[in-house]
Amino acid sequence: MSDQSIQRDLKKGSAELLILSLLEAGPRHGYEISKLIETRSSGAVSFRVASLYPLLYRLEDRGLLQGRWVEKTGQRRRRYYRLTPAGRKMLVQRRLGWTAFVEAIRDITETEYA
Repeated sequence: MSDQSIQRDLKKGSAELLILSLLEAGPRHGYEISKLIETRSSGAVSFRVASLYPLLYRLEDRGLLQGRWVEKTGQRRRRYYRLTPAGRKMLVQRRLGWTAFVEAIRDITETEYA
């Protein structure tokens, strides 16, 4: 398995958690979400528009996000997303699941001392 495919699989498994976590602080538009993920991960994680926006639309269809178009003078129209109550609940569940997963991986991969 190549390093790229490992990265892709890890990103798929954590994408919802990343997006929901960033929206916890307040509404953001897709490009801002993408840039925050890239910046906060020091470039280790990034999303192409072709994969980010369909994920945002799916989260919205599932009732976890609510989007609305905002137009500001001199700027192009942007769709801002915010967490719904169901999205906040899912964020709690995803965080608990992620924490348990990371702890299990740590338990498996830690060096054993004789």
